[in-house]
Amino acid sequence: MPTDINPRSGVDGHQNIHVDQGSLPGEHPGRARNPVIKVHDIAWLEFRKPDLVKAQAFAGAFGFSVTLRTPDELHLRGTDVGSPCVIIRKGGRSSYVGAAFLAADVADVVKLAEAADRRVDRLPDAIGGVAVSLTDPSGQAVRVVAEIDGGAQLPRQQVHALNFGVSHTAPQIAPRLNSTQRTPREPARVERLGHVVLQRTRYLENLDWYLEHLGLIVSDFLFYDGQRERGPVMSFIRCDRGETPTDHHTLAMTLGPSDRYVHSAYQVCDLDAIGAGHRYLTERGYKHSWGIGRHIQGSQIFDYWRDPDGFLVEHFSDGDLFDSSLEPGWAPMTATGLAQWGPPVSKDFLGLAPGKDALHELRSIISALHRDNEFDPERLRGLLKVASS
Repeated sequence: MPTDINPRSGVDGHQNIHVDQGSLPGEHPGRARNPVIKVHDIAWLEFRKPDLVKAQAFAGAFGFSVTLRTPDELHLRGTDVGSPCVIIRKGGRSSYVGAAFLAADVADVVKLAEAADRRVDRLPDAIGGVAVSLTDPSGQAVRVVAEIDGGAQLPRQQVHALNFGVSHTAPQIAPRLNSTQRTPREPARVERLGHVVLQRTRYLENLDWYLEHLGLIVSDFLFYDGQRERGPVMSFIRCDRGETPTDHHTLAMTLGPSDRYVHSAYQVCDLDAIGAGHRYLTERGYKHSWGIGRHIQGSQIFDYWRDPDGFLVEHFSDGDLFDSSLEPGWAPMTATGLAQWGPPVSKDFLGLAPGKDALHELRSIISALHRDNEFDPERLRGLLKVASS
């Protein structure tokens, strides 16, 4: 496991990995001056999958609760009050369909619909509420919803009492006294959907669309080493709720050779839940991708898995919360900059593991270099430098 301090030099290994500073003159401000609305949260993600039986089995092992199951549809939610985290519909092949974001109220849905010249629709009774359906510049479906049926709070996983910093000379102040620590051998119970990460060939165009239409704001920008003057190539984007803190990122977006889903993340209660969930999924033969570790941007403790259809999903806990006063941070993108501690980033997580996904991405690179988009030869050199770092 990498260490933070070089024992020979005493130098902090994280120095210069993350630069907490605003943009330089002329750089992207990370927010729109006058967005149409400001969404409050991410609501759910939609997928199509050919085998709902396999999808439900993995969902149970990953820690979801099933709230709707028909021959053609599966709704998965966490323990927190809210809509399903994930909606899966039966389809001929596996695909990511799009995301739904939660508006403050119906008036915002109507306002967005009028600005985009779209209609407001009623959602199915299983979810309730209303929605406007949009399309981002990449052609991806984006819904904004309001007045959905939140459902009741479900039983949460027990958070452990931890004896941090307890002196043996004063054991009476220990949070856990005369009691052992035993983590149940069960799935890490999902609490809620945290974020989705998307790759775009026209990254800046898509970034600006989300900031202008949904009022999202950037927490952190990443740029390719030696290419800062060309602008960022990744952004971690949060909701703007003024003085009310929100997750460091609800959406993350990165430049790449194809328009695709990268991963989605689901909050669990603590590190013990992540560790026990890791063991539970391992014992059932599911494919681990990368972890356990702690990120830099967002600070989450993470653990990544592949579902039976190959989609990358993350358990996380202890993420950063920012209000609207913080300006974007800027940092170079590196593979080593993905985590403060944990195992080295895996080839599977980076999309470099041999297989059909890597072959598809290679074909996408060749295709992107012959199309009019932001992924050009200089950007490819920057990406290859990241992969080798």
